[in-house]
Amino acid sequence: MGKVVCDGYTLAFSEQGVGEPVMLLHGFCGSSEYWDQAVPFLSGSCRCIVPDLRGHGSSDAPLGAYSIEQMADDVLKLLDELDLPKVTMLGHSMGGYITLSFAERYASRLNGFGLIHSTGYPDDETGKEKRLKAVSNIQSEGITAFIDGLIPGLFAPENAASNQELITKAKDIGYLTPPQGAIGAALAMRERPDRRDAISASTLPVLLVAGELDRICPPEKVFTADHSNITKVIIPGAGHMSMMEMPEELAGVIKDFLGHYRP
Repeated sequence: MGKVVCDGYTLAFSEQGVGEPVMLLHGFCGSSEYWDQAVPFLSGSCRCIVPDLRGHGSSDAPLGAYSIEQMADDVLKLLDELDLPKVTMLGHSMGGYITLSFAERYASRLNGFGLIHSTGYPDDETGKEKRLKAVSNIQSEGITAFIDGLIPGLFAPENAASNQELITKAKDIGYLTPPQGAIGAALAMRERPDRRDAISASTLPVLLVAGELDRICPPEKVFTADHSNITKVIIPGAGHMSMMEMPEELAGVIKDFLGHYRP
């Protein structure tokens, strides 16, 4: 993996493929490995840049609360270090919150952007309490127990039952999340603002992908705007993890999106 220094901390990333640059951002307690199954279907036609976000994977995990803006600024630094004036940015779950922050503030650095099982809505009060409970559980029980409780619910029930290897892989990725990284990111998500306007007001090409059976972020939370520049897709049978559950289908959706506006 490559590494760059962002705000004094190291950010790790992987690259595969050639062509139009596409940055893929993972979700909470994931890493660039979340995209391992999908990247081979994309790398024949685009350059996939897949970072480990602050607090995750092989990147540094500073102590304290993070902010979504801070994590988006890390991604900007990575683009600068790679001398990339523009990319298409696609964010899964927490990665989608980071993508929206980036699109809101640095639209000139994007050819387009998308949310994969993510939303422009902020946490409601119940959601905010769940973030604090997650922090408490990580502090009291450790990251392994937290991941064991988190991961199965991310997958569509049928996929979880029929493919335990997926659950095992996602758990193994999650176990490597430093506890302080998971805590910092949970607090960042808790404080994120409503960014539905970042979708509805954008003139860039926008991709919104929902899983038919996503229990974390159902389609009605993903599809918050409807304009001619917005492409909305539901992946049948997918939960919150289509990049692992149905990587070829998700990659096909992404390639179709890129093909419609390819610069």
